[in-house]
Amino acid sequence: AGRARSRRGMAAAAGSPRLPAWCRALRGLLLAVLAAGSCHGNSVERKIYIPLNKTAPCVRLLNATHQIGCQSSISGDTGVIHVVEKEEDLSWVLADGPHPPYMILLDGNLFNRSVLMQLKGTSRVSGLAVSIAKPNPPQGFSPGLKCPNDGFGVYSKDYGPQYAHCNTTVWNPLGSGISYEDFDFPIFLLEDANETQVIKQCYQDHNVPRDGSGPEYPLCAMQLFSHMHAVTSTVTCMRRNSIQNTFSINPETVCDPLLDYNVWSTLQPINSSGKVDREKEVIIVATRIDSHSFFWNIAPGAESAVSSFVTHLAAAEALHKASDVHLLQRNVMFTFFQGETFDYIGSSRMVYDMEKDKFPLRLDNIHSFVELNQVALRNGSVLWMHTDPVSWMNESVQTQVRNLLDILSNSSVGVNVTLQEVGYSQPLPPSSFQRFLRARHIPGVVLTDHQAAFQNRYYQSMYDTPENIRMQYPEGLSPEETLEYVTDTAKSLAEVATVVARALYRLAGGANNTSAIQADPKTVTRMLYGFLIKMNNSWFQSIIKPDLKGILGDVPQHYVAVSSPVNTTYLVQYVLANLTGTVVNLTKEECLNPDKAPNTEKELYDYAWVQGSLDPNSTTRVPYCVRSTVHLTKALSPAFELRQWGSTEYSTWTESRWKEIRARIFLVASKELEIITLVVGIAILVFSLLATHFINAKADVLFSIPRDPGAVAY
Repeated sequence: AGRARSRRGMAAAAGSPRLPAWCRALRGLLLAVLAAGSCHGNSVERKIYIPLNKTAPCVRLLNATHQIGCQSSISGDTGVIHVVEKEEDLSWVLADGPHPPYMILLDGNLFNRSVLMQLKGTSRVSGLAVSIAKPNPPQGFSPGLKCPNDGFGVYSKDYGPQYAHCNTTVWNPLGSGISYEDFDFPIFLLEDANETQVIKQCYQDHNVPRDGSGPEYPLCAMQLFSHMHAVTSTVTCMRRNSIQNTFSINPETVCDPLLDYNVWSTLQPINSSGKVDREKEVIIVATRIDSHSFFWNIAPGAESAVSSFVTHLAAAEALHKASDVHLLQRNVMFTFFQGETFDYIGSSRMVYDMEKDKFPLRLDNIHSFVELNQVALRNGSVLWMHTDPVSWMNESVQTQVRNLLDILSNSSVGVNVTLQEVGYSQPLPPSSFQRFLRARHIPGVVLTDHQAAFQNRYYQSMYDTPENIRMQYPEGLSPEETLEYVTDTAKSLAEVATVVARALYRLAGGANNTSAIQADPKTVTRMLYGFLIKMNNSWFQSIIKPDLKGILGDVPQHYVAVSSPVNTTYLVQYVLANLTGTVVNLTKEECLNPDKAPNTEKELYDYAWVQGSLDPNSTTRVPYCVRSTVHLTKALSPAFELRQWGSTEYSTWTESRWKEIRARIFLVASKELEIITLVVGIAILVFSLLATHFINAKADVLFSIPRDPGAVAY
């Protein structure tokens, strides 16, 4: 036995005899296939598809009764690309083209209701990719409603019915309403001109019709993925969420309420966790900080939101610098509402909290209300004062409103702003003030740059950009020089902020000369640059907490969304704290835990440890502690607190969830070639099965080591 083992070892060491040639060839082929698959399998997709990385989808939103927006099928929608640069090009897509369905690359100037309604009614279209029009469409473009937030303001069959549903004034005459339509195919915005050019080149190379006939295969195609999980309405999707949360171990949420936080602060500190005495009077100055467009998270909002809240911030800074603000008999609350685009989410929540004693102020504490609306596109120097014609009929309110208008008008003396009254036969424009009026007759005014219809021709659109409010910079400036360059727009908004600050001082009982109250154009220009052009700038970096530096993206957007707080909310909070707060001598530990330091009055103030500016000639920052009266309160519609998902009193907007959002282009073969490929693939599969069976049957011959014929085992 020992000799046998030795002989077997010697035979193995000497190697096996040569296999037949066909066996060696087959084994070599198998090894080559396996090696090729392991080395190159991951690159196949990259060779077939070109991903489009700079896109923005249209997503699905829902309210109590409807679903709006767009979606693809669960596996994405695919179509042959056709470029549409003029309306005549649509005939190929809708009737003449032999290769439907088509994926349309649409010129931004044709992105309008007329074209979309034609495409919505046909099965020959599988999706839409929209290029940005440059320059902005001269005729204007607004995908919003002609009567924004209709049904959720103050005017109804019970209050000023003659003004309800924009019966007397159509505020947004250019509104096409396409943002509130439901499309059963995906629509994407192409943000990168280079990617748009790649698609056009692919179309030119493969898809252009030749001599009046259809192009030959292969054709350039596009695939868009944007399948939405929620359907029908908020009532349906929230009910499904509730069932999932109740019965499922791993619940899958299909939609989320639109929510964020309101930002507010007061001129004189108040106990944010207590209640203000009933006899204390507070003036509310308010504005919105959110915007919207047809495409998800594309909401520059230069005129519709940024111009007003930047002016508001500048007015807050100017008023805080007055020497006797601590002596004023009335307090001032600076309020920045989130979610106002979607049926007044932020303001309706604050009113609800005031009514339910969940906020430091009560409605009874409100002395008057001043709201800044769209203010950047003034004709000359005119700023319009809008009041409510219904509450004007109340003599007590009329007297207070008259006083408010007079103070505003007198505050413009010496400033290039002319305040004019709209008149008492016209209702209030869409404004947060309307939600307060639904609860109580409050003297108030809304300041705008428009007498009737909006001056803004790009309301709630992707074109409401810095160019829309005439922001211009000299060529060749560095980012730091651009940040500090004072534009004409900044000067104009600073003048409006000066008027507002002086008026608030007088309304609060100030008696001194107001000429020293002056908004700083340099502060305004920094804010405009940060909120409209580049959030990631040196000033914003210096005023936020170190753990929030990740929020400073390049291109600012002001959509309310469902993950909160969004970048805009954080930045408004810290800009307001920087402009109105005080630098205090506390260590980092004391600043983060004010209870550990004496006399911090934590119930009155908020403390923030911010990054600070860079040390000169160094990469090290000099952090410090800021004490302010800035606070956040939830901006979630009361409908979701009350579980009244079908409410007509409160906003019910939700956003659908999705699994993936992506777009790509590739070459697609003819049906005949696809069938041939399928048949060949099946044939190869059958051959592979037979080969596998044969190899398995002959495995002892192919892979075993034959014994040495001369070896004998006992």
